[in-house]
Amino acid sequence: MSDVLTVAIPTYNGRELLEVVLPSLDAQRFRDFDVVVVDDGSTDGTAEWLAAHWPDVEVVVQENQGVTAALNACLRAGADTEFVALFNSDVELDPNCLGELVGALRAHPEAGSASPKLLDFERRDVIDGAGDVLRWAGHGHRRGHGERDHGQYDRPQTIFGPCAGAAVFRRCAIEDVGDFDADFHAFFEDVDWALRAQLAGFQCRYVPSARVYHMGSATLGAGLTDFTRYQLWRNAVWLFAKGMPASLLARHAHQLAAGQLVNLAVAVRDRKLGIWLRAWRDALVGLPRMAARRRHIQRERRVTPRELAARLDAS
Repeated sequence: MSDVLTVAIPTYNGRELLEVVLPSLDAQRFRDFDVVVVDDGSTDGTAEWLAAHWPDVEVVVQENQGVTAALNACLRAGADTEFVALFNSDVELDPNCLGELVGALRAHPEAGSASPKLLDFERRDVIDGAGDVLRWAGHGHRRGHGERDHGQYDRPQTIFGPCAGAAVFRRCAIEDVGDFDADFHAFFEDVDWALRAQLAGFQCRYVPSARVYHMGSATLGAGLTDFTRYQLWRNAVWLFAKGMPASLLARHAHQLAAGQLVNLAVAVRDRKLGIWLRAWRDALVGLPRMAARRRHIQRERRVTPRELAARLDAS
């Protein structure tokens, strides 16, 4: 068993995707790691296939509980290793990927996580993401998503946070910051974790020499579905209500309001007003739970609002 790195992969009916990601892990030049697959209630024979074809891979089978619950099971995998890596099942890793990410974390002890450069699986000159950013308009997104790769994101640097679909976390940072918020179910759970990590004083390193090729929408489905809209609109409210210091909420209230007006306009344009209203209704219903978590987060934070704002503005 490795004492350095656990690589954990959540999957739901993604056996065919595992036929790509697992061989790419097997081809890594860095070798000090174990692999765990968290099977979130698959019905396609994933567990049996893994037992037959990848007997060295540990399999954790659980009832289907959604994306965030599966990610949390991944975080708890291999609890004694120094680092834990999360990779979606719909990715392929460059052979140097794990070594570069682990090396970056060892070189930067202030970093609680490390993010690779994500490229499109089919069009490998197109950026899928160069780490996550958080905007004052009330949403997070992947840097550079959809841009042609001209080397504009080839500088190693500190960024806001990693995309949970491809990242390595320092185990002590997980223990300090906590799991992903299971109430988020899907979307923005990684942005929420990154905000809490920033408040706790942990940075994130972007490592462009670590490359991952992402199939995109292979796990959650293509397009902006009603499910996606609902999750994004609801979770964005919780993200800021729970994690953002009061002084920054007040200072950027006009930008947050403008962002919500844009969401409302999009909902009206796309005839999705009912989904927007339901997302806000459920966000408000959940605010007491978020307020309780907010009190703990703000009481324990180790950076000032000014320091946090500077980090967000620099990302």
